Amino acid sequence: MEATFSILIGLFFAVSVYLVMSRQIVRILLGIGILGNAVNLLIFTSGRLTREVPPVIPPEAVTPLEATANPLPQALILTAIVISFSFFAFLLVLAFRAYQELGTDDANEMRVAEPVGDAAPPQGY
Repeated sequence: MEATFSILIGLFFAVSVYLVMSRQIVRILLGIGILGNAVNLLIFTSGRLTREVPPVIPPEAVTPLEATANPLPQALILTAIVISFSFFAFLLVLAFRAYQELGTDDANEMRVAEPVGDAAPPQGY
């Protein structure tokens, strides 16, 4: 099962890198969202995927008798989901505001565009 998830994680990372290297801001934002999901899935897979054995320690034992899933990565992922959602929401609002000001969603055109009514930046550095 871990091999399937490893292939899926690699696919997510490849798609996210491809989208982040795009020129359109919307594609960049989607790439960042997919990258966050790939990292969460990587952390989840590193904590072992077992459904057969619950992570319960019997009263007479000090440690679990069989290999169990680690609950710490699952707790870290819950925190990371909240943080990545707020980060994505901030980037979405920032991109929308930049589109309103500059009138383009192309990253290369945003570098040379200036808001309407502002003077052009000084040239000749």
